Amino acid sequence: MQNISTNQHESRVAFVLGGSGGIGAEIVERLADNGFAVAVHYSGNKSKADSLVNQIVNQGGKAISIGGDVADEVDMVKAFTFVEEHFGGIDVVINTAGIMLLSPIAEVSLDDLDKMHRTNIRGTFVIAQQASRRVRKGGAIINFSTTVTRTQLPTYGAYVASKAAVESITLILARELRGKDITVNTVAPGPTATPLFLDGKDEQTITNIANYSPSERLGSPKDIAETVLFLATSGRWINGQVIFTNGGFA
Repeated sequence: MQNISTNQHESRVAFVLGGSGGIGAEIVERLADNGFAVAVHYSGNKSKADSLVNQIVNQGGKAISIGGDVADEVDMVKAFTFVEEHFGGIDVVINTAGIMLLSPIAEVSLDDLDKMHRTNIRGTFVIAQQASRRVRKGGAIINFSTTVTRTQLPTYGAYVASKAAVESITLILARELRGKDITVNTVAPGPTATPLFLDGKDEQTITNIANYSPSERLGSPKDIAETVLFLATSGRWINGQVIFTNGGFA
């Protein structure tokens, strides 16, 4: 379940759920570049997570990888405990883990709906519970939604329903953690040039989507990682918010 590639240190510690994915991996690298010890979570791609850990360690950083199902509370208790035992505590929890299955509402498979709700909603609750109990004073919890909660695009109904729930969980948790000096925010990216987004789209479709933004380009994982880094470090006066990181897409 775990891969350990460094000894315990005194750095600030970030636990990135979905850290082996496109945006997640960029966040991991950005945090490591800024001195964080990073725990890289993966669901199925252990080799990618381990490769990222090795890259960070070879550059003098501190990183470990750990697998598990974000919607399984037993897995996540073990994962959070492992990170705490290895690094001495947790300061920032970033939950990028999620799945997206698209279909018109009239045709959506209820099995697909259940899969998204399990990962995107139950998973967010499981992570939020562990993070709210374990993140140290001065820390941050950062969830992930999507700009599509505001653009109302066809075929996104079931997915958006799950991500709208993430936004609501965030707003309430921020207020429930009153007095603990822990911020809770959600980052809601617009169209971002990751393999997941680009897969199955022809060049003209991608160009049309990019041109919809005033910036006339897609976002990059680096754009999203910069927002996360700000919330994880100096953005202490931002709390209980949904940050639409989309270049003006909506």
